[in-house]
Amino acid sequence: MSEGSVDDADREAVERFVSVSERRLSREAERSLWLNRAVVAELESDADRVLGTARRNLERMRGREGWGHNPWFVRWRIVLDSGVDAVIEVLLSRDPEAVELRQNTPFAGVLAQEDRERLLAEFGRYWARVNKRSAEPTETSVEG
Repeated sequence: MSEGSVDDADREAVERFVSVSERRLSREAERSLWLNRAVVAELESDADRVLGTARRNLERMRGREGWGHNPWFVRWRIVLDSGVDAVIEVLLSRDPEAVELRQNTPFAGVLAQEDRERLLAEFGRYWARVNKRSAEPTETSVEG
C-alpha cells in the first residue's frame, strides 16, 4: 500500500462514523442532543455534582414509577455506574438507543434555567434555518 492511501477497512470505518453522525434526528431528538451537549460541558467541569444530580433524580423516579415500569431507569443506572466516558458517549451519540435514553434523562436540573432557555432559543433559530434551507426548492427544469 502506498503512503497516503486508505485501505478498505479504514474507509469502511470512516463511512460508518459519517453515516451515524449524519443520521437525521427528529426535532425533539435533535433538541435533546443540543441540551445534552451543554450537560456534557457541565459534566466535564464538575462530574461529582452532575452525576450526583442524575443519581438523585433516578432514585426519585424509581420511587415514583418503580423500576419495572420504565426499563430506561435501569439502563441509565448501568451507564452512570460505567463512568464519565460512558455517560458522555450516551449524551452525544446519535445511536437509536442513546436517543431513547436521552428522552428519559436523569439530568434534569443540571443546567441553570437561564442557560437552558438560551440554548432552546438558539436551537429554535438553528432548526428554523436548517429546515428552511432543506425545504427550499432545488433546481428544477423549466419546460417552455
